[in-house]
Amino acid sequence: MTHLTPLTLMGAPGSPYTRKMLAVLRYRRIPYRLLFNRDGGVPAGYPKPKVGLLPTFFLPNASGELEAVVDSTPLIRRFETEYEGRSVVPSDPAIAFLDYLLEDYADEWLTKAMFHYRWHFQADIERASAILPRWTLAPQPEKQALELGKIFGERQISRLYVVGSSDETAPVIEASYERYLGAMRAHLEGSSFMLGGRPGASDFAAYGQLTQLAKFDPTPMQLTLDKAPVVFAWVDLVDDLSGMEPGDDEWVSRDAVSDTLIDVFKQIGNYYVPALLANAKALMNGDAQVDTEIDGAHWVQQPFAYQGKCLQWLREGRANLSEKDRGFVDDVLAGTGCEKLFA
Repeated sequence: MTHLTPLTLMGAPGSPYTRKMLAVLRYRRIPYRLLFNRDGGVPAGYPKPKVGLLPTFFLPNASGELEAVVDSTPLIRRFETEYEGRSVVPSDPAIAFLDYLLEDYADEWLTKAMFHYRWHFQADIERASAILPRWTLAPQPEKQALELGKIFGERQISRLYVVGSSDETAPVIEASYERYLGAMRAHLEGSSFMLGGRPGASDFAAYGQLTQLAKFDPTPMQLTLDKAPVVFAWVDLVDDLSGMEPGDDEWVSRDAVSDTLIDVFKQIGNYYVPALLANAKALMNGDAQVDTEIDGAHWVQQPFAYQGKCLQWLREGRANLSEKDRGFVDDVLAGTGCEKLFA
C-alpha cells in the first residue's frame, strides 16, 4: 500500500524519539509534515494524546477519524504494514527478534544515559536550559527565554529520579555508556549497522539517543569523541539514509553473527536486564522502589510500569518464534546475560 498524503507529526529537535522516527521516515521515503507547536501543546485542530509524548503522530483510526498516536516501536511496525519497501524489520524472524531486543535497549536503557548526562552535569544543564526552550518558531524575548530555561531546567532536574539517575546510580549509568561506546566502536569497525549492511529499527533507536548524547550534550559528546569517533560520525550518516538502495541479502545471516554483536548483547545483559527483572519484581510485589545490584553497584529507582510491559513484550516475542528460530536466538544470547530475561 502506498500513501501520497504526508504523515503529520509533532516533535522537537531535543526529543530522541522524534529524531528516531524522522530518520525512519526519511530512510523509508515516507513523506511527512513535522509540526513545531508554538504553545507547548497540541496544535489547534488536532486531537490530544492520552499521554503527552514526542513525537505525536496524527493518524486515522478505524473510523477514519484522526487520533493522536505515540510510542515509536509499535508505530514503526504499523508503518511496515502500511508502506511497502525499504523495511526496517529484518525478514528473518529470529534476526528480527534480535533487532527488537536491541531497539528496546536503546529506547529504555540508553535513554537513561541521555537524561542523566543532560541534567546531572552543570555544563550540560546550562546548554539544555538555554537551547531546549528556544526550539520554537514563536518569537521569544530574551528575558522570557531565560526565565523559561530556568523553570524548564529545574523541572527536569527534579525528575531525574524517574529514570533512576542520582548521585548513587551515576557511576553505573556512566560506566554503562562508556562500555556501550566501546562495544559500538568495535562493532562499527566491521559492520555498517547493527545487523549487517542495512539499518534496522534498532539502528534508528540508537541513533535517536545518540543525536543527544553524541551531538548535543557537551559531557557525553566529548566522551563520544574521545572514546568512539566512529560512533560520532555514524550518527551523521544515519540522519538521512534516503539515498541507500538496500538489498534483502544485506541483513546479517545466521552464520555470520559477529563477536562484536555478541559484545553489544553483553552490555544489555550486564545493565538493562537486571534493571528490567528487578523492576518487574517490584511491580509484582507493589514495592515503592526498585532496589537491586547492577554491575556490582547499588541501583535504586521508582518502579516503571511501561518497562514492565517491555519485559512482557520481549517474552511474548520470543515465545511466538518457531522452535527452530527460538533455538537460534537462545544460542546467540547464551552467556550474554540476556538469557535471564527468559529464564
